[in-house]
Amino acid sequence: MVNESPDARPRRRLRPTRRGKIVLVAAALLVASAAVLIPLSLLGSEEEGKKKERRQSTLVIPEGWRASQVYTAVDRALGLKSGSTEKTAATVDLELPEQAEGNPEGYLFPATYPIDSTTKPAGLLRYMADTARKRFGADHITAGAQRNNVTVYETATIASIVQAEADTASDMGKVARVVYNRLLKDMPLQMDSTINYALKRSTLDTTTTDTQLDSPYNSYVRKGLPPTPIGNPGEEALRAAISPTPGPWLYFVTVAPGDTRFTDSYDEQQKNVEEFNSNRRAATG
Repeated sequence: MVNESPDARPRRRLRPTRRGKIVLVAAALLVASAAVLIPLSLLGSEEEGKKKERRQSTLVIPEGWRASQVYTAVDRALGLKSGSTEKTAATVDLELPEQAEGNPEGYLFPATYPIDSTTKPAGLLRYMADTARKRFGADHITAGAQRNNVTVYETATIASIVQAEADTASDMGKVARVVYNRLLKDMPLQMDSTINYALKRSTLDTTTTDTQLDSPYNSYVRKGLPPTPIGNPGEEALRAAISPTPGPWLYFVTVAPGDTRFTDSYDEQQKNVEEFNSNRRAATG
C-alpha cells in the first residue's frame, strides 16, 4: 500500500477494486423489464378481501437493493409510516439460514411483487424470503457452492458483492473470479462496496480514512467474506457466484463505462487506476 496522508482525498492508486454500486435513480426502470414476476397474490383472508376493494398494483425490488431500501419501498407502497416494515422484519420469522443470525440481508429476493389493499409487510417479507430460499436452494446452486468450497449462504454473500461491483452483466463472472482468487490467496478482498455498505452510502470514492474503518464489513483490513450479504443479488449475480469465469485475475477497475480492466499484475492495475483517475478528472473539469 502507498502511504498517503489520512485526508479526504479519494484513495485510488492502489485499490484492487473500484466501487460500490451507485445508481438507483434509474434502477427500477431498468430492472422492471427483467425482474421476475411473482404470480402468487399476497392477499389477506377471504373474509377481509370481501370487505375491501382490492386495488391491484405491483412493487418492483431491483437487483442489488439493500434491505434498508426494500423496507422503505414497502412502507411507501403500502402507505405505512416510515420504519414500519423494518420493525416487522425484526419480529417476523423468515426462516433464514442459521448463518444469517436473523438478518434478512441477501434474502429479500429482487423481483416484481403483486400487492393490494390487504397486503401486509409480514406477508410480503415472508414471500421475498421464500422466493430467495427456493432460488438459493436449487440443486445447481447447492452443487456450485460445494464445487467452490463455500456454503450456500456464503455464495449469496459473494453474489451480493458481484452485484455491487460489476459494471455490466458480462463482467460478473470475472468479478466473482477475483473474489475467489483473493480468498484462495488469503488476501483481503479490498472491495469498496463492503465499506459503502458499512457506511450506509454509495460512492465511487474511498478515502484513506474509510479504509481504516473499524467494521466487520471493512474488507480492506479484514480477510475473508463480510459477515452477511451486502445487498440482495439477482439471478445473474448468483449464476456468476456459482460459475465464475476462469482466469488468474486479482484486480479490476472500470476505467470508463463499459471498459473494466481485469489483471493479475499489480503494476498493470496501477496504470489502469491512473487512467481511471485521468478520465474522471477530465469528466469533472
